[in-house]
Amino acid sequence: MPSLKKNSYGPSQEGPVVIVVMDGIGEAPNDPSNAVTQANTPFLDSLKKSVPWTQLQAHGTSVGMPSDKDMGNSEVGHNALGCGRVFDQGAKLVENAINSGELFEGEHWKNCVQRALNGGTLHFLGLLSDGNIHSHIRHLEAMLEKAKSAGVENCRVHGLLDGRDVGEYSALDYFEPLEKKLHSMGYSFASGGGRMHITMDRYGADWDMVERGWKTHVLGEGSRFPTATEAIMSLREANPGVTDQFLPSFVVGNDKRQGPLIHKGDAVIFFNFRGDRSIEITQAFEGVAPFQQEDLGVYYVGMMQYDGDLKLPTNFLVNPPVINETLGQWLAESKMKTLAISETQKYGHVTFFWNGNRSGYVDKNYEKYIEIPSDNVPFETAPKMKAVEITDTVIQELDNNFDHIRINYANGDMVGHTGDMQATITAVETVDRCLARLSKEVLKHKGTLLITADHGNADNMFDVIDGKKVVVSSHTLNPVPLYLVSGDTSHMRLKNNPDAGLANVAATTCDLLGFQGPDSYYPSLLERI
Repeated sequence: MPSLKKNSYGPSQEGPVVIVVMDGIGEAPNDPSNAVTQANTPFLDSLKKSVPWTQLQAHGTSVGMPSDKDMGNSEVGHNALGCGRVFDQGAKLVENAINSGELFEGEHWKNCVQRALNGGTLHFLGLLSDGNIHSHIRHLEAMLEKAKSAGVENCRVHGLLDGRDVGEYSALDYFEPLEKKLHSMGYSFASGGGRMHITMDRYGADWDMVERGWKTHVLGEGSRFPTATEAIMSLREANPGVTDQFLPSFVVGNDKRQGPLIHKGDAVIFFNFRGDRSIEITQAFEGVAPFQQEDLGVYYVGMMQYDGDLKLPTNFLVNPPVINETLGQWLAESKMKTLAISETQKYGHVTFFWNGNRSGYVDKNYEKYIEIPSDNVPFETAPKMKAVEITDTVIQELDNNFDHIRINYANGDMVGHTGDMQATITAVETVDRCLARLSKEVLKHKGTLLITADHGNADNMFDVIDGKKVVVSSHTLNPVPLYLVSGDTSHMRLKNNPDAGLANVAATTCDLLGFQGPDSYYPSLLERI
């Protein structure tokens, strides 16, 4: 891979080009439901009046999702930011593989079915909603129907409640009709629980959460209910105010069926397609988790391979996108010194996803990655998260002469997902204060900032339906801002292209560093005047 070609203008400034991702802070009109505009954000407000800025598309086909009705997410957003163009992402790849029948022709699907035909049970485990961020219930239903037509008699579903990418209390909209469908097929639910209470941890932030899921799904430990529908209704009544994503775990079955739910000889398909919250439970099934380091004797298959470098899982149904020539690779080949930093909750996004779903360094000779450990507390109770510590660290590192720095502030997204309006306002205000400090120091070092977001979230915290306020904890379809902050912007501006998206940021970064964007990249938005 060659180094980047120099452009005809040279670098915009002597110092580093810093990309800041304000995670979950989208652009939307001023409205009581918009925590971004309700917050006191003097720095961001000043940027709209004083620096070049534009809006970017961050959802749907602009980030590789199946349609423009699909929300963006942090995974695909950081893929686009770090890779300079759009690749078909998990949701679209799975949809295509199911519609074409390719998924069912693969050896791993056939091996799962054969296990069930040989007397084992076929288990489906994953997030049960149509959020299309981590999974889609339509994919599960297609596999259930295919299993039934193949003669599978023993099949059970372990469903994780969403309440995050869909309505906070929408679980029964998915579980109740599916339970009826399962019953008509001779199948049943086996276990369940809120996605943020069991199973779907990421980046090793809370292994206890994954172990709780293991004990529920595999060992069958937990409160038992005759049906999943009754479990959800009963647990809601016992835990008033607890939204679906935090609802306690449960097991479906009567007392006579106590004991493990998953046995040697069974097959397990984890039907989430997104990687970050799939890796740890995969490690448990493959015997490399802190609490589980033995071969369970089941045939475990992921919807996709969640980590290509770690080869997790070993078996998977749909090939992930092949992403090459990332911005990190181009900068390393060009001997540009790079810093990537975030707290644990988004550390993988500025490293793994930014680098095209690649673990580890591209080239440690030219890169430094810093992870600020996140606190293991409810995000609404500490909405400042680690934004201040990230800012302090970056300011210290500015003296180390980096050419490029990328930062993620997780606050708008992680706190926004709680649905807590006041906490999210505090989160946005924290990011604004940190940006003001950071900008001042970057400009002192003669650097340039590109401030953007990976998708919306905090920009719509509730809807009003039939006169009632309904909390919205999911991402939005809104565009995101892109601000250009530099010591002198009189000679440059950002193109106002309504089709521009996150993928245009990579070539824009190259342009600011004094290089031409790679031929395969979406064009730079920087315009010299």
